[in-house]
Amino acid sequence: MDNKFAQQLKKGVLDMVVLRLVEEKSTYGYEIIQQLEQRGEGFFNLKEGTLYPVLYRLEDSGLIESFWQNGEGRTAPKKYYTITEKGSETYREYRNLWMEFQNCISHICGEGDQ
Repeated sequence: MDNKFAQQLKKGVLDMVVLRLVEEKSTYGYEIIQQLEQRGEGFFNLKEGTLYPVLYRLEDSGLIESFWQNGEGRTAPKKYYTITEKGSETYREYRNLWMEFQNCISHICGEGDQ
């Protein structure tokens, strides 16, 4: 697959998938990166420098909130992210738009027209 095309696809849906993961449970950046890589079956192989600007943008938009929590044992505090009501509503809007987009692309590309 064209690497540039794959990067643009990832960039286009990153807000939506990050909102989904944060909606499932309060989580921190590194855990989000791990979940994206694992659940995305390697498609989302993000660096911290890619994820954190997304998290800051979502937070600045009021879609997520952050809080610090001490880890177990001697680990340093971690910044956790949780979704807001506005974030949940926005996720649903993104998800509906994604479904429309997916159906449109399938129709244009002739999938299921056999």
